[in-house]
Amino acid sequence: MDIKKRFVITISRQLGSGGAYIGQRLAKNLNVFYADREIISQAARQLSVVEADIAQREEKTISFWDSFFQSFSYASQVYIPPEMIGPTDRALYEVETEIIQRIASEGSAVIIGRCSTCLFSHHPNHLSIYLHANLRFRKARVQELYNISEEAAEKMILQSDKDRAQYYRTFAGREWSDVNQFDLALDTGKLGLEKSEALIMGCLE
Repeated sequence: MDIKKRFVITISRQLGSGGAYIGQRLAKNLNVFYADREIISQAARQLSVVEADIAQREEKTISFWDSFFQSFSYASQVYIPPEMIGPTDRALYEVETEIIQRIASEGSAVIIGRCSTCLFSHHPNHLSIYLHANLRFRKARVQELYNISEEAAEKMILQSDKDRAQYYRTFAGREWSDVNQFDLALDTGKLGLEKSEALIMGCLE
């Protein structure tokens, strides 16, 4: 990859493996745009919903029954029209995809998640990265970041893995954990975050 030309770095990561930390560090060192929360902000504006509603659905798919029960979450003797659930999974994915592609067309960027690895699979100047780590390392980071118990951290991690795998399968048609689709796969639990960052920077030089 030639960092003297416009480039895209995409990072797919397991929760607690340091994806956001490393992504922000890379963007800062390379002096390029870091795309994560900004995607949520722009998507919320385009879909006319609050950012929190988008954030809680990030890299998840809502099942048919979840959607059904959200529409009929209470009973009443007086008819009340069902509340709008908000954008569908497909609509949200398409809006975020449009935003991601626009960001990349405007300049070099580091982009986190959202099947961005697949979006740029044919990009001439793209480096795709997969960050993973053992459960012990991930639990410790999640506990610290969110100030929660070890039990809650493990539950959060397992649910996140399940959600992201399903999201990736639905919209990319691939298995999220298949490292063959990435240029670089790093175990941040063994390497540490700083060394992982240094190795990525070394690949760019």
